[in-house]
Amino acid sequence: MLKNYFKIAFRHLRKNKGFTAINIVGLAAGMAAAMLIMLWVKSEFSFDRFYTKTDQLYAVGIKDVWAGDAVQHFYTPKPMAAALKTDFPEIKTVTRVNKGTGFLITHGETKLSKEAGVFVDSTFLKIFDYKIVAGNPAEALKNPNQIVLTKSFAERLFGDNDPINQSIKLDSTQVSTVSAIIEDIPDNSFMKGTTYLVPWTLMEKIGYSDDYWGNNSIQTYIELNKNTNIEQFQNTIKGFLQKHTETKAQNFIQPIGDKWLYSSFSEMGRPSSQRIGMVRSFIAIACFILIIACINFMNLSTAQSEKRAKEVGVRKVVGANKGLLIWQFLTESVLIALFSGLLSLLITILALPYFSDLISRALTIPFNDVPFWSVFIGFILWTGIISGSYPAFYLSSFLPTKVLKGKLLNMPRKFNPRKVLVVSQFCIAITLIVTTISIQKQIKYAQNREIGYNKDRLIHVIDQGEISKKSSLIKEALRSSGIASHVSRTSSPLTENWSNNSMGWDGKPKDDNTIFARMGVDDDLVHTAGLQLVAGRDFDLAKFPSDSAAMIINESAAKVFNFEDPIGKTVVDGRNWHIIGVIKDFVQESPFNPITPLVIQGAFAGSNVTNIRLNDHMETADALARMERIYKEFNPDYPFEYSFVDAKYAEKFKDFQQLGKLSSLFALLTIFISCLGLYGLTAYMAENRTKEIGVRKVLGASVVSITRMLSKEFIFLVLLSCLVAFPIAYYIVDHMLSSYTYRIKISWDIFFIAGSGALALTLLTVSYQSIKAAMVNPVNSLRDE
Repeated sequence: MLKNYFKIAFRHLRKNKGFTAINIVGLAAGMAAAMLIMLWVKSEFSFDRFYTKTDQLYAVGIKDVWAGDAVQHFYTPKPMAAALKTDFPEIKTVTRVNKGTGFLITHGETKLSKEAGVFVDSTFLKIFDYKIVAGNPAEALKNPNQIVLTKSFAERLFGDNDPINQSIKLDSTQVSTVSAIIEDIPDNSFMKGTTYLVPWTLMEKIGYSDDYWGNNSIQTYIELNKNTNIEQFQNTIKGFLQKHTETKAQNFIQPIGDKWLYSSFSEMGRPSSQRIGMVRSFIAIACFILIIACINFMNLSTAQSEKRAKEVGVRKVVGANKGLLIWQFLTESVLIALFSGLLSLLITILALPYFSDLISRALTIPFNDVPFWSVFIGFILWTGIISGSYPAFYLSSFLPTKVLKGKLLNMPRKFNPRKVLVVSQFCIAITLIVTTISIQKQIKYAQNREIGYNKDRLIHVIDQGEISKKSSLIKEALRSSGIASHVSRTSSPLTENWSNNSMGWDGKPKDDNTIFARMGVDDDLVHTAGLQLVAGRDFDLAKFPSDSAAMIINESAAKVFNFEDPIGKTVVDGRNWHIIGVIKDFVQESPFNPITPLVIQGAFAGSNVTNIRLNDHMETADALARMERIYKEFNPDYPFEYSFVDAKYAEKFKDFQQLGKLSSLFALLTIFISCLGLYGLTAYMAENRTKEIGVRKVLGASVVSITRMLSKEFIFLVLLSCLVAFPIAYYIVDHMLSSYTYRIKISWDIFFIAGSGALALTLLTVSYQSIKAAMVNPVNSLRDE
């Protein structure tokens, strides 16, 4: 019986090659998109969940209130780790992580500088059991002169030679011995991108560590004992920080496996939407795309019901019951799903490298994984059954006494399931289009925001090696050579905030706990960065040596201080700083959020970034070449590394642009699948009305009138889809943008563009088949009948 089912199914599919091709391509496109999304979703859910002790590992965080707003972050003081281990017997192991180590790594003639090194405690590899390639993990990080390399980094340094016990130099001064090699850190780890680990004891040896409880600059992770009551531990740890320092902040812990997806805040404490929200959104998109592809199958199958009505009638007359007919039609749909699944797998393999680049994460298809193939086969069966269920029950329900007389199942004209499916299909597509357009407008809106400084032809160089010691000589060389019109040193790049703190001032309200962003500078910052002075003047150490203890504030900080005239007033932050200027707010952090109150402190605050305004009369390439020679002269052991400020600012839009690209991709795919279904429906409708079209042409109907007749039903359905989709899309977009302070207003033109675009595509799709049918010679069409 099963063999007979497949034989009949093959015959039917072969007989209707056009509709079969449309069904297979539509289903394959939907399945491939769903597969790509689910591979990404699987990667998201596996983030930091692959450790042996994942269920016992937690990140330590801090809850605080800044300017009346509750903030949470995962940056902790360095001495916290030892105190945690002493105060809480529930903690089995604790380790610290300090990212951002930028040593120059030297071995022989090989020098590598732009590597992501991390200071960690000796317990790090005990907690986070990354695969060891060589060496003893228990002893690998105990001594300050040891270093652990990733496999690929070791190969770059040593080639095919055994790296264990080999010596390398850090910054040409510290000699370290390779004690272990680990597999490359996977992309779904909080340590992704790390190429080497150095012991915390080295950090203490070179003076980078401190015991200051007010400096939240590193991450702390703990391993709890297996039987620990987590709820009770959460309550106990709340007041831990208050026991060791004067603060109102509280501690909390979060499972390491939840930190990536379920944190509703960024690591620096700024509010952000949970990543799980985006993951759920794309799961929904994957389901919607697959549903649209299934709708195509249902529509095309039921559209052909008249052709198969007599087949159903004959089968029932000769003894076939409804159940056997359902199995027959489901076999056909599963067969199409099988072909579509194989094609979708091929599409996924070809598209995966490009999709991985788009999401900035390497995804792979686990071909050797038995569960993957089980899910894939189940996915095909599920798709085949879902897409074929309605046609199977619909076709098998025809009464033989009616269909053999040429009468189909009597169904009220007011309710046509096929029309409902088309409306549903385009409703999803239009919602995705509105969302995509809104994302693109939000990106453009933020990009066009007044940022408060001139980022063009502005470069920054972060200190390494001898730069900080010879910064004055380098600045003078850059100016005298004509390379730079202005040079200024700061404690962080203009596009980033590396430090913040509360301040004291006369008249400060008792309940004011505003946290200010802060940045150190030597002089000439206003001219170098192109900042806009509102009052006062720029830093000028040559004329005013006291500017080392001076301060420039932005407008947001001026509002907090609430001085009638801020110039000359004193602000306390470890020492007294006198205000010499006020600048317009400039965007230092997220362009989607409000400006943070900022204080720019004089030379006493220190600096480690050189900001260089290139001379307008010199070509950029020539300026960079000359600049490299100057830096090589004063810092010969290190490569010349620089960043354009405009490029760094553009990186702030990366995540949102990635979301926009993904939305655009899947919106286009949804439209493609929907139009593919319309193409098939129109082709069938034109074929089914060949005689009617021929008669109309004989009676004088024009090509335009026939095209209009065949198209108007679909145009009405698309317009109806717009009415349904617009309120849904508005709610989704408004909810999506609600977490951004600097956001667009959802205007009518977004919906007009989406609706008119969907309508235009529908007209193009339907008109092709309609015009083709209308152009047929009526003599031929009537003779065929």
